[in-house]
Amino acid sequence: MQFPTLSPSQHLARLEPISGPVDMVLDTDTYNEIDDQFALVYALLSKERLNLEAVYAAPFHNGRSSGPEDGMEKSYEEILRVFERMNHPHEGFVFKGSRQWMSAPDQPVQSEVVDDLIARAKADRKGPLYVVAIGAPTNVSSAIATAPEIIERIVVVWLGGQPLNWHTAHEFNLKQDLVSSRLLFDSGVPLVLLPCQNVAEHIKTTQAEMERFVKGRGAIGDYLFEIFSNYSPDHFARSKEIWDLAPLAWLVNSDWMQSALVHSPILTSDRTWSHDPRRQFIREVLSLRRDAIFGDLFRKLEDYRA
Repeated sequence: MQFPTLSPSQHLARLEPISGPVDMVLDTDTYNEIDDQFALVYALLSKERLNLEAVYAAPFHNGRSSGPEDGMEKSYEEILRVFERMNHPHEGFVFKGSRQWMSAPDQPVQSEVVDDLIARAKADRKGPLYVVAIGAPTNVSSAIATAPEIIERIVVVWLGGQPLNWHTAHEFNLKQDLVSSRLLFDSGVPLVLLPCQNVAEHIKTTQAEMERFVKGRGAIGDYLFEIFSNYSPDHFARSKEIWDLAPLAWLVNSDWMQSALVHSPILTSDRTWSHDPRRQFIREVLSLRRDAIFGDLFRKLEDYRA
């Protein structure tokens, strides 16, 4: 499959740390866990930096769904629950995504999301559209496979996989749809990768912190506290990762993270990384400042309640 290519200077410019407000869409498997809800709220509360144009329901399959289609439908319903608690309209803003995984790079899964993402990517705007994906990238890769020309108009910011020097790439978002995950690395789309091990896993919080800084911050604060409290039966000396805050935090303030330009890896069928220095660059986030990210979220929830 042939993909268009940006000039080296254009490609590298797209990978620069963020310096101002951006237009973005959020692709989220919202019911998969509890971290997507926090990420969605953070995106909605960060209007000074993020112009959130649309939210896309992504598929997932684990103990909370009977398959990718059911996971997508439950994610769509969860997005609406978050919007309801924030009194945010959803018509023309929330879209249903893929009902199955990609079976081959040239066989995209068509959906409302694919149509909307392609249209938004092609719309006139000053800079690129940032596509933040915090689940399996089936929707995003399907849009790229359907209309490869959008590569010239977007930057994908994806939470997935493990660090590129890790012994394995194996991770939930990546492993669910290996075809769509591989396409992100092979297509040449400008990509910012936020791995889980040693990076997003450090965005942890506790029940005590939730009670002090989230509970009572409006209906949405109470909802976040409720789902956090109910996720684990025991909170003693226990913290919980809110992984999906990481890509949003990259857009809000990239100074909170250390990152590097690296050659796009080859994702093998064994879910490991192989490396070829002839491939295009991506940006890999190497570390982040957990306290700065949660501090920003907590302040915005406080301001929202006020």
